[in-house]
Amino acid sequence: MKLYYMPGACSMSSHIILNEIGADAALEKADTKNGVTASGEDYSKINPRGYVPALKLDSGDVLTENIAILTYLGEGHETLLPSSGLARARVIEMLSFLGSELHKAFGPFFRGSAGDADKETLNTKLSQLEAWLGDRAYLTGVDFTVADAYAFVILNWTGFIKQPLDAWPKLMAYHAKIGARPSVIKALRAEGLVPA
Repeated sequence: MKLYYMPGACSMSSHIILNEIGADAALEKADTKNGVTASGEDYSKINPRGYVPALKLDSGDVLTENIAILTYLGEGHETLLPSSGLARARVIEMLSFLGSELHKAFGPFFRGSAGDADKETLNTKLSQLEAWLGDRAYLTGVDFTVADAYAFVILNWTGFIKQPLDAWPKLMAYHAKIGARPSVIKALRAEGLVPA
């Protein structure tokens, strides 16, 4: 397998899960702005939509979309993605919220166009996530799941936009706890976001 990624982007959640499951996967940085990979491939031939992540399977098939990749990687790893029932539905529910609500709320900040309404929306989504987390160890209970990997990456973006998590102490502690996982440290180092 090969994961196409950008440092710190949502693709890092797939990177974390690859580390969690001990997968033998190559990594290749994609420059989505210029449409090329680190090895000079035309990235539009890998993912015609031009963004990360993309996961090239050993079969040659390419899987795109963060939630699809996280689901694919989590299959067969019961704690990362329960196989059935309400427990599985809760992980998918959280992935959906993260992808369609919280992730999306960061868009205006990355485009440099965030106004007061965007700040309010982001704060609301962070408050919703903190309320969801409550006193749980992880978003859906006692086990770290693919949703927690995605949540960590999104919460990590608060540092890039200089949005402290002080107003959300449970999220701040949760982010720090996940950031101490070996799989996360390994991904952060490989992507050049912390010293090796």
